[in-house]
Amino acid sequence: MFNTPEDYSKVDLKKFEGHKDEVNSVAYSSDFEIMVTGCDDERVRVFNAKTGKMVCKLKGHTGAVRTVAVSPNSKFFASGSYDKTARIWRMCVGETVHVLDGHTKSVEVVTFSYDSTLLCSGSWDRTAILWSVENGSALKVFTGHENLVQSVTFSQNGKWLATSSWDFTIRLWVISSDNQSEADTVKVLKGHSGNIHSVVFSKDGMLASGSWDKTVRLWNPNNGKCLHVLQGHSGWVQAVCFSPDGLFVASASDDETVRVWDVVKGACLKELEGRTDGAQHCGFTPGGALVASGAASVTLALF
Repeated sequence: MFNTPEDYSKVDLKKFEGHKDEVNSVAYSSDFEIMVTGCDDERVRVFNAKTGKMVCKLKGHTGAVRTVAVSPNSKFFASGSYDKTARIWRMCVGETVHVLDGHTKSVEVVTFSYDSTLLCSGSWDRTAILWSVENGSALKVFTGHENLVQSVTFSQNGKWLATSSWDFTIRLWVISSDNQSEADTVKVLKGHSGNIHSVVFSKDGMLASGSWDKTVRLWNPNNGKCLHVLQGHSGWVQAVCFSPDGLFVASASDDETVRVWDVVKGACLKELEGRTDGAQHCGFTPGGALVASGAASVTLALF
């Protein structure tokens, strides 16, 4: 049985040391045993999330590492950098598998598909690129956003790709299962009045978005309608995530809180306060525990 919001309380606080500059991104393996970070010092670091010990420090990028992601099968992780490239690394040995060169400005986000065969990157060049994890080839360039592409996410059924931008919109793309190089824009979702910093799908296909307008929105991607506007944060919403059962959505904000919401009622069920320097990341473990971190302070709070 998954945890309910009433079960959440701060039970531990870990510091992951070794960074030489500000940490921009944090990602976990599906079992939450491994944590990967990207830092302004141009390095990608891999930690044992249980012990807090650094496993390896990886060189390759020639600019600040803006984003990291771990594949669902935990065989690979990816990074994107101010050097305009993304990289795919092999988890077991920490070696570069592919250098993905196609963007003309800083890569701000990378995300794997749920079957771990695709990677999507978003950039300051206002595009997102779909890549093959197997051979590193570019399958599709998505255009249309009028500003930085800040977040990208795949639906768990492999049908949708969502991209969000500083142009205050979300774009939904259909990825053809027959030919993954073909994709068409099907919907543009409007409603936020600030940069959209995070988008994510639930297992049932609901879409959540977190914005610098201090709100979270829940969407039905099939008709493009907004189901709920979740208000309560007093700072920018930096990250959103669904619980494994899809019944709750959590949001992490610069107001140093993480809120847990009921997706059916659109009501805040719990407000969690930690000692993070602005909550930058949140995620649920497979068992339903909630993990939140403040990337700027390189601190992890377990709830």
